[in-house]
Amino acid sequence: MTSSLREAMRLDAGVAYFDNAAVAPLTAAAYEAILRWASDISGRGDARWPQWRTEVEKTRRIAASLINADREEIALTHSTTEGINFVAEGFPWQPGDNVVIPVGEFPSNLYPWMMLESKGVELRKVAMPENSLDIERLGNACDSRTRIVSCSWVGFSHGYRVDLNRLTEVTHQAGALMMVDAIQGLGMFPLDVKATPVDFLSADGHKWLLGPEGAGIFYLKREHLDLLRPINVGWNSVATAGEFGHECMDLRKTAGRYEAGTYNMVGLAGFGASLQIFQDVGIEKISQQLKEVTDDVVSSLQSIGAIIHSHREDNHWSGIISFDLPGKDPLSVKLAASEKGVYFNTRNDHFRVSPHAYNSSEDIQKLLEVLSD
Repeated sequence: MTSSLREAMRLDAGVAYFDNAAVAPLTAAAYEAILRWASDISGRGDARWPQWRTEVEKTRRIAASLINADREEIALTHSTTEGINFVAEGFPWQPGDNVVIPVGEFPSNLYPWMMLESKGVELRKVAMPENSLDIERLGNACDSRTRIVSCSWVGFSHGYRVDLNRLTEVTHQAGALMMVDAIQGLGMFPLDVKATPVDFLSADGHKWLLGPEGAGIFYLKREHLDLLRPINVGWNSVATAGEFGHECMDLRKTAGRYEAGTYNMVGLAGFGASLQIFQDVGIEKISQQLKEVTDDVVSSLQSIGAIIHSHREDNHWSGIISFDLPGKDPLSVKLAASEKGVYFNTRNDHFRVSPHAYNSSEDIQKLLEVLSD
Protein backbone atom coordinates (compact mmCIF):
# COMPACT_ATOMS: atom_id res chain seq x y z
CA MET A 1 0.00 0.00 0.00
CA THR A 2 1.31 3.41 -0.96
CA SER A 3 1.87 5.65 2.08
CA SER A 4 2.69 8.96 0.36
CA LEU A 5 1.96 10.67 -2.91
CA ARG A 6 5.66 11.20 -3.63
CA GLU A 7 6.39 7.47 -3.74
CA ALA A 8 3.39 6.95 -6.02
CA MET A 9 4.92 9.02 -8.84
CA ARG A 10 7.31 8.08 -11.66
CA LEU A 11 8.47 11.48 -12.92
CA ASP A 12 11.67 11.54 -14.97
CA ALA A 13 14.86 12.37 -13.10
CA GLY A 14 15.49 16.09 -13.02
CA VAL A 15 11.89 17.11 -13.74
CA ALA A 16 10.27 19.62 -11.38
CA TYR A 17 6.58 19.71 -12.24
CA PHE A 18 4.35 22.60 -11.13
CA ASP A 19 1.48 22.44 -13.64
CA ASN A 20 -1.02 20.08 -12.04
CA ALA A 21 -3.82 22.60 -12.60
CA ALA A 22 -3.42 21.96 -16.35
CA VAL A 23 -2.59 18.28 -16.92
CA ALA A 24 -0.88 16.33 -14.15
CA PRO A 25 1.59 13.47 -14.52
CA LEU A 26 0.19 9.99 -14.04
CA THR A 27 0.85 7.92 -10.96
CA ALA A 28 2.96 4.82 -11.48
CA ALA A 29 -0.13 2.74 -10.72
CA ALA A 30 -2.11 4.45 -13.51
CA TYR A 31 0.78 3.96 -15.93
CA GLU A 32 0.96 0.27 -15.11
CA ALA A 33 -2.83 -0.20 -15.38
CA ILE A 34 -2.81 1.40 -18.82
CA LEU A 35 0.04 -0.85 -19.95
CA ARG A 36 -1.81 -3.93 -18.69
CA TRP A 37 -4.90 -2.93 -20.62
CA ALA A 38 -2.89 -2.24 -23.79
CA SER A 39 -1.11 -5.58 -23.52
CA ASP A 40 -4.34 -7.44 -22.89
CA ILE A 41 -6.40 -5.84 -25.64
CA SER A 42 -3.62 -6.10 -28.23
CA GLY A 43 -2.96 -9.74 -27.38
CA ARG A 44 -6.47 -11.11 -26.75
CA GLY A 45 -8.93 -8.60 -28.13
CA ASP A 46 -12.01 -8.46 -25.92
CA ALA A 47 -11.54 -11.91 -24.38
CA ARG A 48 -11.15 -10.38 -20.93
CA TRP A 49 -13.70 -7.59 -21.42
CA PRO A 50 -15.81 -8.77 -18.44
CA GLN A 51 -12.82 -8.44 -16.13
CA TRP A 52 -12.10 -4.91 -17.34
CA ARG A 53 -15.80 -4.10 -16.97
CA THR A 54 -15.46 -5.14 -13.34
CA GLU A 55 -12.62 -2.62 -13.01
CA VAL A 56 -15.01 0.09 -14.22
CA GLU A 57 -17.30 -0.63 -11.27
CA LYS A 58 -14.32 -0.60 -8.91
CA THR A 59 -13.45 2.86 -10.21
CA ARG A 60 -17.04 3.98 -9.63
CA ARG A 61 -16.97 2.64 -6.09
CA ILE A 62 -13.73 4.40 -5.16
CA ALA A 63 -14.90 7.65 -6.79
CA ALA A 64 -18.12 7.51 -4.78
CA SER A 65 -16.15 6.87 -1.60
CA LEU A 66 -13.93 9.89 -2.31
CA ILE A 67 -16.88 12.28 -1.93
CA ASN A 68 -19.05 10.05 0.32
CA ALA A 69 -21.69 9.55 -2.38
CA ASP A 70 -23.63 6.38 -3.14
CA ARG A 71 -22.37 4.42 -6.15
CA GLU A 72 -25.76 4.87 -7.78
CA GLU A 73 -25.19 8.65 -7.76
CA ILE A 74 -21.98 8.47 -9.84
CA ALA A 75 -21.71 8.44 -13.63
CA LEU A 76 -18.31 7.90 -15.23
CA THR A 77 -17.64 10.54 -17.87
CA HIS A 78 -15.15 11.66 -20.49
CA SER A 79 -14.73 15.21 -19.19
CA THR A 80 -15.88 17.87 -16.76
CA THR A 81 -17.63 19.49 -19.70
CA GLU A 82 -19.71 16.40 -20.35
CA GLY A 83 -21.07 16.39 -16.81
CA ILE A 84 -21.94 20.08 -16.90
CA ASN A 85 -23.79 19.52 -20.17
CA PHE A 86 -25.80 16.69 -18.59
CA VAL A 87 -27.31 19.41 -16.39
CA ALA A 88 -27.40 22.29 -18.87
CA GLU A 89 -29.06 20.27 -21.64
CA GLY A 90 -31.04 17.86 -19.49
CA PHE A 91 -32.79 20.26 -17.11
CA PRO A 92 -36.50 20.97 -17.81
CA TRP A 93 -36.08 24.64 -18.64
CA GLN A 94 -38.91 27.06 -19.25
CA PRO A 95 -38.57 30.40 -21.07
CA GLY A 96 -37.77 33.07 -18.52
CA ASP A 97 -35.71 30.80 -16.27
CA ASN A 98 -32.16 31.89 -15.43
CA VAL A 99 -28.77 30.52 -14.45
CA VAL A 100 -26.33 32.40 -12.23
CA ILE A 101 -22.54 32.06 -12.54
CA PRO A 102 -19.60 34.23 -11.45
CA VAL A 103 -17.58 36.12 -14.04
CA GLY A 104 -14.23 34.46 -14.76
CA GLU A 105 -15.32 30.84 -14.92
CA PHE A 106 -13.42 28.36 -17.08
CA PRO A 107 -15.15 27.99 -20.49
CA SER A 108 -16.51 24.55 -19.55
CA ASN A 109 -18.71 26.28 -17.00
CA LEU A 110 -19.69 29.10 -19.34
CA TYR A 111 -20.49 27.91 -22.85
CA PRO A 112 -23.02 25.18 -21.88
CA TRP A 113 -25.10 27.87 -20.13
CA MET A 114 -24.70 30.36 -22.97
CA MET A 115 -26.18 27.76 -25.32
CA LEU A 116 -29.42 27.92 -23.34
CA GLU A 117 -30.19 31.42 -24.56
CA SER A 118 -31.84 29.85 -27.63
CA LYS A 119 -34.32 28.25 -25.21
CA GLY A 120 -35.16 31.57 -23.60
CA VAL A 121 -32.97 30.95 -20.56
CA GLU A 122 -31.10 33.98 -19.22
CA LEU A 123 -27.47 33.65 -18.15
CA ARG A 124 -26.58 36.03 -15.33
CA LYS A 125 -22.81 36.57 -15.06
CA VAL A 126 -22.04 38.22 -11.75
CA ALA A 127 -18.96 40.45 -11.45
CA MET A 128 -16.56 39.34 -8.73
CA PRO A 129 -13.81 41.02 -6.67
CA GLU A 130 -10.35 40.48 -8.13
CA ASN A 131 -8.94 36.99 -7.51
CA SER A 132 -11.79 35.94 -5.22
CA LEU A 133 -15.49 35.13 -5.15
CA ASP A 134 -18.32 36.89 -3.33
CA ILE A 135 -21.05 34.42 -2.37
CA GLU A 136 -23.45 37.14 -1.29
CA ARG A 137 -23.26 38.75 -4.74
CA LEU A 138 -24.21 35.43 -6.32
CA GLY A 139 -27.09 35.05 -3.92
CA ASN A 140 -28.33 38.58 -4.57
CA ALA A 141 -28.36 37.87 -8.32
CA CYS A 142 -30.89 35.06 -7.81
CA ASP A 143 -34.63 35.51 -8.03
CA SER A 144 -37.72 33.33 -8.23
CA ARG A 145 -36.78 32.21 -11.76
CA THR A 146 -33.23 31.14 -10.89
CA ARG A 147 -33.02 27.40 -11.37
CA ILE A 148 -29.27 26.74 -11.07
CA VAL A 149 -26.21 28.43 -9.63
CA SER A 150 -23.04 27.01 -11.19
CA CYS A 151 -19.58 27.70 -9.83
CA SER A 152 -16.05 26.31 -9.70
CA TRP A 153 -14.94 24.99 -6.33
CA VAL A 154 -11.47 26.42 -7.01
CA GLY A 155 -10.79 29.17 -9.56
CA PHE A 156 -8.54 27.96 -12.38
CA SER A 157 -6.51 31.16 -12.76
CA HIS A 158 -6.13 32.52 -9.22
CA GLY A 159 -6.82 29.43 -7.10
CA TYR A 160 -9.47 30.95 -4.82
CA ARG A 161 -11.41 28.17 -3.05
CA VAL A 162 -15.03 28.98 -2.39
CA ASP A 163 -16.80 27.92 0.80
CA LEU A 164 -19.04 25.24 -0.70
CA ASN A 165 -21.10 24.89 2.47
CA ARG A 166 -22.03 28.57 2.45
CA LEU A 167 -22.48 28.74 -1.32
CA THR A 168 -24.80 25.73 -1.30
CA GLU A 169 -26.76 27.17 1.62
CA VAL A 170 -27.24 30.51 -0.16
CA THR A 171 -28.21 28.76 -3.40
CA HIS A 172 -30.81 26.58 -1.73
CA GLN A 173 -32.20 29.54 0.22
CA ALA A 174 -32.80 31.17 -3.17
CA GLY A 175 -34.75 28.10 -4.29
CA ALA A 176 -32.10 27.06 -6.83
CA LEU A 177 -29.92 23.99 -7.32
CA MET A 178 -26.13 23.94 -6.92
CA MET A 179 -23.84 22.78 -9.77
CA VAL A 180 -20.12 22.50 -8.93
CA ASP A 181 -17.21 22.33 -11.34
CA ALA A 182 -14.88 20.43 -8.99
CA ILE A 183 -11.94 19.65 -11.28
CA GLN A 184 -9.59 22.07 -9.49
CA GLY A 185 -10.56 20.84 -6.01
CA LEU A 186 -10.95 17.06 -6.06
CA GLY A 187 -7.62 15.50 -5.14
CA MET A 188 -6.71 18.52 -3.01
CA PHE A 189 -9.47 18.68 -0.42
CA PRO A 190 -11.95 16.37 1.28
CA LEU A 191 -15.58 16.67 0.21
CA ASP A 192 -18.60 14.96 1.76
CA VAL A 193 -21.65 15.51 -0.42
CA LYS A 194 -23.92 14.37 2.39
CA ALA A 195 -22.59 17.09 4.69
CA THR A 196 -22.18 19.61 1.85
CA PRO A 197 -25.36 18.89 -0.12
CA VAL A 198 -24.45 20.08 -3.61
CA ASP A 199 -26.94 18.90 -6.20
CA PHE A 200 -24.58 18.22 -9.12
CA LEU A 201 -20.80 17.92 -9.44
CA SER A 202 -18.50 17.25 -12.36
CA ALA A 203 -14.75 16.69 -12.57
CA ASP A 204 -12.27 15.02 -14.87
CA GLY A 205 -9.39 13.09 -13.31
CA HIS A 206 -6.39 14.49 -15.18
CA LYS A 207 -5.50 17.30 -12.78
CA TRP A 208 -5.22 16.87 -9.00
CA LEU A 209 -6.40 13.25 -9.09
CA LEU A 210 -3.36 12.35 -11.24
CA GLY A 211 -5.27 10.23 -13.74
CA PRO A 212 -5.41 10.18 -17.54
CA GLU A 213 -7.37 12.66 -19.62
CA GLY A 214 -10.83 11.58 -20.71
CA ALA A 215 -11.89 9.82 -17.50
CA GLY A 216 -13.89 11.58 -14.81
CA ILE A 217 -17.04 11.60 -12.70
CA PHE A 218 -20.44 13.22 -12.62
CA TYR A 219 -22.40 13.22 -9.36
CA LEU A 220 -26.07 13.96 -9.00
CA LYS A 221 -28.03 13.73 -5.80
CA ARG A 222 -30.24 10.66 -5.96
CA GLU A 223 -33.45 12.68 -5.69
CA HIS A 224 -32.64 14.46 -8.97
CA LEU A 225 -32.23 11.31 -11.06
CA ASP A 226 -35.48 11.75 -12.95
CA LEU A 227 -35.17 15.54 -13.10
CA LEU A 228 -32.60 15.51 -15.89
CA ARG A 229 -33.49 14.17 -19.31
CA PRO A 230 -30.51 12.17 -20.65
CA ILE A 231 -29.12 14.06 -23.65
CA ASN A 232 -27.55 10.92 -25.12
CA VAL A 233 -28.98 7.44 -24.82
CA GLY A 234 -27.62 4.15 -26.10
CA TRP A 235 -27.26 0.48 -25.39
CA ASN A 236 -25.61 1.20 -22.04
CA SER A 237 -28.31 3.58 -20.75
CA VAL A 238 -30.93 0.93 -20.07
CA ALA A 239 -31.47 -1.65 -17.37
CA THR A 240 -31.11 -4.42 -19.97
CA ALA A 241 -27.68 -3.23 -21.19
CA GLY A 242 -25.97 -6.06 -23.05
CA GLU A 243 -29.19 -7.72 -24.14
CA PHE A 244 -28.98 -6.33 -27.63
CA GLY A 245 -32.12 -8.02 -28.95
CA HIS A 246 -34.27 -6.71 -26.11
CA GLU A 247 -36.00 -3.48 -27.13
CA CYS A 248 -37.18 -1.83 -23.94
CA MET A 249 -36.64 1.82 -23.08
CA ASP A 250 -36.23 1.16 -19.36
CA LEU A 251 -33.53 3.58 -18.21
CA ARG A 252 -31.22 2.47 -15.45
CA LYS A 253 -32.33 3.57 -12.00
CA THR A 254 -28.88 5.03 -11.35
CA ALA A 255 -26.63 7.75 -12.72
CA GLY A 256 -25.30 5.05 -15.03
CA ARG A 257 -28.15 5.97 -17.39
CA TYR A 258 -25.94 8.85 -18.58
CA GLU A 259 -23.22 6.42 -19.73
CA ALA A 260 -24.81 5.94 -23.12
CA GLY A 261 -22.21 3.94 -25.00
CA THR A 262 -18.75 2.45 -24.86
CA TYR A 263 -16.60 3.23 -21.85
CA ASN A 264 -13.16 4.75 -22.08
CA MET A 265 -12.00 1.46 -20.62
CA VAL A 266 -8.28 2.22 -20.67
CA GLY A 267 -8.80 5.69 -19.21
CA LEU A 268 -11.01 4.40 -16.43
CA ALA A 269 -8.50 1.67 -15.62
CA GLY A 270 -5.81 4.30 -15.15
CA PHE A 271 -8.18 6.64 -13.31
CA GLY A 272 -9.21 3.88 -10.91
CA ALA A 273 -5.59 3.04 -10.17
CA SER A 274 -4.85 6.66 -9.25
CA LEU A 275 -8.02 6.94 -7.17
CA GLN A 276 -6.85 3.91 -5.20
CA ILE A 277 -3.69 5.83 -4.30
CA PHE A 278 -5.78 8.66 -2.89
CA GLN A 279 -7.82 6.17 -0.89
CA ASP A 280 -4.68 4.47 0.44
CA VAL A 281 -2.84 7.65 1.41
CA GLY A 282 -5.94 9.52 2.57
CA ILE A 283 -7.20 12.80 1.15
CA GLU A 284 -6.90 14.58 4.51
CA LYS A 285 -3.20 13.68 4.69
CA ILE A 286 -2.65 14.76 1.08
CA SER A 287 -4.39 18.07 1.77
CA GLN A 288 -2.20 18.70 4.81
CA GLN A 289 0.97 17.90 2.86
CA LEU A 290 -0.12 20.13 -0.01
CA LYS A 291 -0.64 23.03 2.40
CA GLU A 292 2.92 22.59 3.62
CA VAL A 293 4.27 22.44 0.06
CA THR A 294 2.36 25.51 -1.11
CA ASP A 295 3.35 27.47 1.99
CA ASP A 296 6.97 26.67 1.18
CA VAL A 297 6.46 27.73 -2.44
CA VAL A 298 4.83 31.03 -1.45
CA SER A 299 7.55 31.80 1.10
CA SER A 300 10.25 30.99 -1.46
CA LEU A 301 8.60 33.14 -4.13
CA GLN A 302 8.31 36.06 -1.75
CA SER A 303 12.03 35.73 -0.95
CA ILE A 304 12.82 36.62 -4.59
CA GLY A 305 10.38 39.53 -4.71
CA ALA A 306 7.27 37.84 -6.13
CA ILE A 307 3.90 39.55 -5.70
CA ILE A 308 1.39 36.86 -4.71
CA HIS A 309 -2.17 37.29 -5.97
CA SER A 310 -3.73 34.10 -4.62
CA HIS A 311 -5.52 34.07 -1.28
CA ARG A 312 -3.75 31.97 1.35
CA GLU A 313 -6.30 32.07 4.19
CA ASP A 314 -7.20 28.71 5.75
CA ASN A 315 -10.63 28.57 4.09
CA HIS A 316 -9.58 29.81 0.65
CA TRP A 317 -6.07 28.55 -0.16
CA SER A 318 -5.51 25.93 -2.85
CA GLY A 319 -2.70 24.37 -4.84
CA ILE A 320 -2.88 27.15 -7.43
CA ILE A 321 -0.59 30.13 -6.85
CA SER A 322 -0.85 33.18 -9.10
CA PHE A 323 1.94 35.76 -8.89
CA ASP A 324 4.05 38.35 -10.71
CA LEU A 325 7.79 38.90 -10.76
CA PRO A 326 8.51 42.59 -11.45
CA GLY A 327 10.39 43.02 -14.69
CA LYS A 328 9.84 39.46 -15.90
CA ASP A 329 7.50 38.30 -18.68
CA PRO A 330 5.63 35.17 -17.53
CA LEU A 331 5.44 33.50 -20.94
CA SER A 332 9.12 34.04 -21.76
CA VAL A 333 10.21 32.71 -18.37
CA LYS A 334 7.88 29.72 -18.73
CA LEU A 335 9.41 28.75 -22.07
CA ALA A 336 12.96 29.12 -20.78
CA ALA A 337 12.15 27.08 -17.66
CA SER A 338 10.73 24.20 -19.70
CA GLU A 339 14.11 23.88 -21.42
CA LYS A 340 15.55 23.06 -18.00
CA GLY A 341 12.87 20.55 -17.01
CA VAL A 342 10.87 22.91 -14.80
CA TYR A 343 7.24 23.16 -15.78
CA PHE A 344 4.61 25.70 -14.77
CA ASN A 345 2.07 27.85 -16.63
CA THR A 346 0.62 31.31 -17.09
CA ARG A 347 -2.94 32.58 -16.81
CA ASN A 348 -4.30 36.10 -17.36
CA ASP A 349 -0.76 37.42 -17.92
CA HIS A 350 0.40 36.17 -14.50
CA PHE A 351 2.66 33.31 -13.51
CA ARG A 352 0.71 30.28 -12.29
CA VAL A 353 2.38 27.45 -10.40
CA SER A 354 0.34 24.51 -9.17
CA PRO A 355 2.41 22.11 -7.06
CA HIS A 356 1.00 18.92 -5.57
CA ALA A 357 1.77 17.01 -2.41
CA TYR A 358 4.43 15.01 -4.25
CA ASN A 359 6.65 18.05 -4.87
CA SER A 360 9.89 18.19 -2.86
CA SER A 361 12.13 20.94 -1.51
CA GLU A 362 14.52 20.12 -4.37
CA ASP A 363 11.72 20.82 -6.85
CA ILE A 364 11.07 24.18 -5.22
CA GLN A 365 14.76 25.07 -5.38
CA LYS A 366 14.80 24.31 -9.12
CA LEU A 367 11.77 26.51 -9.57
CA LEU A 368 13.46 29.39 -7.76
CA GLU A 369 16.58 29.00 -9.88
CA VAL A 370 14.75 29.31 -13.20
CA LEU A 371 12.64 32.21 -11.92
CA SER A 372 15.76 34.03 -10.75
CA ASP A 373 17.73 33.64 -14.00
